[in-house]
Order: sequence, then structure tokens, then C-alpha cells
Amino acid sequence: QVQLVESGGGLVQPGDSLRLSCAASGRAFNNLNMGWFRQAPGEDREFVAAIGWSGTGTRYADSVKGRFTVSRDNAKNTAYLQMNSLKPEDTAVYYCATTWLALTTRALGYNYWGQGTQVTVSS
Repeated sequence: QVQLVESGGGLVQPGDSLRLSCAASGRAFNNLNMGWFRQAPGEDREFVAAIGWSGTGTRYADSVKGRFTVSRDNAKNTAYLQMNSLKPEDTAVYYCATTWLALTTRALGYNYWGQGTQVTVSS
């Protein structure tokens, strides 16, 4: 069993930055691959980024590549999503999740999910 808690969301203006955190407890965090997804109202849950258990492998959706950076600190049992140059279309609830699959983009491949944190980008 793994418990995940996201934090760091908020209301920002276009061009601003935010850093989301995902704190994990339960099963050994450093054995888990992690992913970030987002879901806007009326839309399907969308893959954003993923990071391998060691932190050396990452994968990004084309829509965020070059603007978002995923990282992790296994000593703190925490994963991060640094979001720069935010756009209104980045507005969504952001979720972190765990998977045994390496850098998968499919939500069905993730087994534990956090409750989500709202990110709103608006002028």
C-alpha cells in the first residue's frame, strides 16, 4: 500500500512558475516509478511526465517538454514537478501516481494515486 499526497498547486498568471510536490508513505518509495497526470474539467486524464525509480530516466508529454521538469528525492520520499512558463491550457487538477512499469504514459498502468492538487493559470 502506498499513500500519495500532492501539494503546491495554486492560482498563477501566464508565464509564472509552480513546483508541485508528491509526498509518499507506505511501500519503499525508492523502488517505485512515478508519474504525473492532469485532468481538466470535461477532459480525460492526461499524461504529463514520468520518472524512474532511480531518477535517471524521465519522459514528458510533448505539450510540456522544455517547460516542465520531473525529479525526485528518494531520501525525502518525495517527487516534484517543476512547471515553468505556465499557460492557461495547463489549468487542471494534477495527480501523482506510482507504477511498476517503466515510464509508461498510460493511466491504467499506474496503481496508486494521490488526491490531486489544483493548478489554475489565468490573467
